[in-house]
Amino acid sequence: MNTKRSDQSGQARVGVRARGGSLAPGGVVGDGRYRLLAQFGIDERAGAHLWRARDGQLRRDVALTLLVGDPADAESARLARRTLERAAHAAKFAHDGVARVLDVLSLGSGITSSEGLLGVVVAEWTKGTDLVDLVAEHPVAPATAARMVQALAEAVERAHHSGLVLGLDHPQRLRLTPDGALRLAFPGPLPDATLRDDVKALGGVLYLLLTGRWALPGGPAAIPAAPHAPNGRIVPPRSLQPNVPPALSSLAVRTIEDGGHGGIRTSAAILRALDQAAADEERTQLIKQVGADESEDPDGTIWTTKKPVKDSARRRKLALGVTVLVVAAVGILAWLGMLAISFFQGDQAASGPPINVAQPSSSAAPPPEQPPASQPPPPGPPPGQAGTPVKPASIAVYNPEGDGDNPGRAKNAIDDKPDTIWRTEQYKQQFPGVKPGVGLLATFDKPINLAKVKITANSPGTKVEIRLADSKNAELSDTRVVGSGELTGVDTEVTLQQPQQGQYVIVWITQLGGSNKEFVSEIGELAFLPAQ
Repeated sequence: MNTKRSDQSGQARVGVRARGGSLAPGGVVGDGRYRLLAQFGIDERAGAHLWRARDGQLRRDVALTLLVGDPADAESARLARRTLERAAHAAKFAHDGVARVLDVLSLGSGITSSEGLLGVVVAEWTKGTDLVDLVAEHPVAPATAARMVQALAEAVERAHHSGLVLGLDHPQRLRLTPDGALRLAFPGPLPDATLRDDVKALGGVLYLLLTGRWALPGGPAAIPAAPHAPNGRIVPPRSLQPNVPPALSSLAVRTIEDGGHGGIRTSAAILRALDQAAADEERTQLIKQVGADESEDPDGTIWTTKKPVKDSARRRKLALGVTVLVVAAVGILAWLGMLAISFFQGDQAASGPPINVAQPSSSAAPPPEQPPASQPPPPGPPPGQAGTPVKPASIAVYNPEGDGDNPGRAKNAIDDKPDTIWRTEQYKQQFPGVKPGVGLLATFDKPINLAKVKITANSPGTKVEIRLADSKNAELSDTRVVGSGELTGVDTEVTLQQPQQGQYVIVWITQLGGSNKEFVSEIGELAFLPAQ
C-alpha cells in the first residue's frame, strides 16, 4: 500500500518537473520564500500538490497547496483563480478542525511565471499523522472513527453556516492531530465543489476509517477503492468489517449515496445520526455490563461519546461482589499461613537430634545426607560483549522538521527482512542544509542496556548517530548522543563506548548517501544488541 503511494508521488514529481520546474525536497517556491521539506500527496483533480515547507521569512513550517499548471492555459488559470478566491474567503474562518489560511499567492503576486505554478495556498502547519498512513495497517476502531468524524462534522457545520465550502473530499488533505482529532490540513476547495460534496466527504471519511477503503471518486492510488454490489450500490462497511455497528455502517452509506430514501444531505443530520448511534451503543454496552448479554465486540471497544448512566443497583451489586472477594482472599491467606507454619514445625521434628554414627578418620568425606554438588553453569559470552538482539515493540520515523520521509515504511526496518527497506526522501541538498537530519525511533516495552546497534543497508556515505530519548515525542535538543558511525558496507555495527540504559533509541541520520543533488539514504534492517 505504501509502496504504491511512494510510486505515485515519484511519478507525479516527474510530471511536475516537466510542467513547472523542479518540486522536490530542498527546492524553493513563492519567489524563494518557501523551502519545500516533504510532499504529502497529490489531488490530481485540481493539479494540487500538498507539501510541508519552511517559511524563510517568519522561520516557521507551513502547509502549501501548490496549484501546478501552464499559465498559458486560460481554462486552467481560470479554475486556479476560483480555488484561490475560495481559499482567500476561508481565511476569515476559524475552527480547530480547519488549518488557518495564512496567505494566497497568485501569478504576479507572490509567484512568477517561471515557477510553473498557477497559485499557492499557504496554511498553518498541522502536526500529527497522515490519514493515509493511519489506515494503512488496519481500519480504526468504530468508537474512535465516530469521534473523529463527529469533530470534523462540527467544523463543516460551522463553515456551511458561514457560506463556505471546505473541500475535504480527498483523504490526503486531512491529518490526525496529536490529540486525536481530524483536521483539514491543506485547505483549497475545488472550483466547482459544493456543500453537498463536503457532506459526502464526511461519509467517505467515515467509510475509510471503518474499512481502510475510499468510497468517493478521485482518491489516491495508495488507498484501495470501496467495492460495489452487482446493482451498483456501495458495499456497506459492516459487510467488510463485522465489528462495525449497524448504525455506523448505515450512516456511511446513506451519506455517500445520492439516490434512494433516507439519504443524509447535511452535516447537521450527520451529527444527529452520530448522537443517536452513540446512544444506541451506550445502551447496548450497559446491558452487556450488567450481564444480560455476555458477548463483546471483536475489537473490545466501548463505543460511546456520552457519560455512562448512573445505576445505584449496579453499584450495590459491585460493592457486594468486592466484599465477598476480599473475605475470600483473607481466608485463603490465613490458610496458607497455617500450612506454612505446620510445614516448618514438621520439618524440625523430623530432623530430630543428630545421630552419632562412626565416621572414617578422614575429614574430607562428606556427610551421608549431603546432596551431590550441582554442575557449574555453561560458559556465557565474554564480559562486555553484546548479547541476543532485542526487538523493539514499535518503530517510527523521527522527523522534528517534518512528518514525511516515508513513515509508512518505517516498519520495514525491523521486519527481519533486509530486502524490504525504509528510505528517506530524495533531497537536492545535503544535511544539514535543508534540515538537521531524519531518523528512526525504536520504542521498547521496557528499558534495555544497549551496547551495540547493527545496521544492514546498502547506503554508503550515510553517517548516523545513536541517540537516546526520554519519550517518543522528545525534541532533538533533549536527546543525547551515545554513539556514531558511517555506513561503509552492507552491515555496519555502531558500538557504544559503554552500555547505556534506554527505552527510546533513535538512529539519527546526519549525512545522506548519494551525490549530485540526489541525496538519499536507506535502511534495510536494524538490530539492537544489549550488553551481557
